[in-house]
Amino acid sequence: MSIIIAVSLIFALLGVAVIFGADVLAAVVLRPVYAGVDERTLVQAVGRGHHFGDKRLPLAGISGVVFTVIAAAAGLLGGRTPSGALAAAALCLLLIWLLLFARISKPINARLTAAALADEIPADARALQDRWESIIDLRAVLQGAAFVLLAVALFLA
Repeated sequence: MSIIIAVSLIFALLGVAVIFGADVLAAVVLRPVYAGVDERTLVQAVGRGHHFGDKRLPLAGISGVVFTVIAAAAGLLGGRTPSGALAAAALCLLLIWLLLFARISKPINARLTAAALADEIPADARALQDRWESIIDLRAVLQGAAFVLLAVALFLA
């Protein structure tokens, strides 16, 4: 059972690391870049970025969540209660992240992607980006905290 827990935690960490890195990049680097460009450039860059990100990043995000579930269940059922509890706590953070993404980020991603691909500039483009950015720090913190919990769970496994 320890092998299952450890392997699950390693794959969970890999998935979470990818999304954490993407969110930190958006918060630290891309936010100031987008603040300094005109609306057309904003829509094209952000919309096309979401076009590819929304197609390519779900594999990492979903695998991070799935392997976190496996690690939590294996830890709690396999007598590694501290590891299981930490993975379960990480899972709670990841589910909060998913809720924020689904309710706020994803609809904005879809609007800006559609606008970019249609070569249109929504009248509220800047407001959409501001709303998206309003939760990026929280999203990064949730992913980072989940990563730390999973790393400690691996250490204890």
